[in-house]
Amino acid sequence: MKKAIAIFTTILYLMAGCGGDKQSTDDFITVDVTKKYPPKDLILQDFMDVEYIALETNDEFFCQGIVLAVGREVIIVKNRLNDGDIFVFDRSGKGLRKINRKGNGGEEYPFISNFILDEANNEMFISVAKKVLVYDLSGNFKRSLPVEEGSSYGSICDYNKENLICFDRLSFDNEETADKPPFVIISKQDGRIIKDISIICQQKIPDIKTINHGEMVIASYGVKSPHIPTIPDHNSWLLTTFSSDTVYRYLPDQSMIPFMVRTPSIESTDAESFLSPIILTEHYYFLQTQKIEPEVKGTTPQDARLFFPKTNLMYDRKEKTIYEYSVYNTDYENKTVEFIQEKGNNEIAFWQKIEVLELLEANNNGQLKDGKLKDIASKLDEEDNPVIMLVKQKK
Repeated sequence: MKKAIAIFTTILYLMAGCGGDKQSTDDFITVDVTKKYPPKDLILQDFMDVEYIALETNDEFFCQGIVLAVGREVIIVKNRLNDGDIFVFDRSGKGLRKINRKGNGGEEYPFISNFILDEANNEMFISVAKKVLVYDLSGNFKRSLPVEEGSSYGSICDYNKENLICFDRLSFDNEETADKPPFVIISKQDGRIIKDISIICQQKIPDIKTINHGEMVIASYGVKSPHIPTIPDHNSWLLTTFSSDTVYRYLPDQSMIPFMVRTPSIESTDAESFLSPIILTEHYYFLQTQKIEPEVKGTTPQDARLFFPKTNLMYDRKEKTIYEYSVYNTDYENKTVEFIQEKGNNEIAFWQKIEVLELLEANNNGQLKDGKLKDIASKLDEEDNPVIMLVKQKK
């Protein structure tokens, strides 16, 4: 098996070419995760559209603005605390309804983590333990989808009108699951597996890792978080796992082609960092490297905190060159924007919330440019809900 992997990897590198930062083809990219790349500054509005939405605030719609999903007609948010509240706003920010189905019953969720909006079918999915609960957008329970024994869907995305695409995080947890496909397409109606998607992995990297720091032993849960293994890109999907050197593009005909390869190999002693695509645009591919081994701060296991240093990279598709980037928002003086992974779609790349107190201070200090954001800030009160910034693919 290792020999087959080595041959496959060699073929990929030959396809990718060699030499400097330049890439040989627009269809295949090689990224050296140990290399220091030159800096480049970008203006967000030059290549993305930006929309600001002030969420309506009243006694019923008072929230912390943690965005779960954004559709063409609705924005769905929750609170940071596990109170079970789900707030549904329209795209102008007007409150439509508040839902709460928190509980331990068969039709209830104990917490909200893996949330999927299916606007086309007027449904939402919430993954809990060994099932996926399905509700309509008014909060009425419709059905539950069983999860196959020995699986745990660490990430679920809306694949098409009939199916979901899922990453099975348990496929990397031990040798017993060595042959388990990491990705599956399941039915939205009954949860049955429609398609297994296997990829070549250099080694199995579990999601939970024990880290020794001096005399301290720290169990790190979700070492690779936040990481969304499935990223929509027009009519295809990018599939990523940290156990593979290759990011694949999964095509509508259910075939796969390599999209990006990391060097050195993840199994090398010089591996150093994981690599993930974050956001893809017409001009740029935004990437991120994350150190494999964390930095630990704290002197006891109780106060120890883990930090995984990250580097933001950008591949310029026209220049075929890689940079370490900084992106500036021209609506907000000296404000940088970090591109982050969200369960976006082909319209919305990602979203961020802007706290009201931050906006009020920026406006008082003259940091906001005349326009929609400044207009919103001028009407805010300290007790208002956060403002949501949507970063969208340029039309």
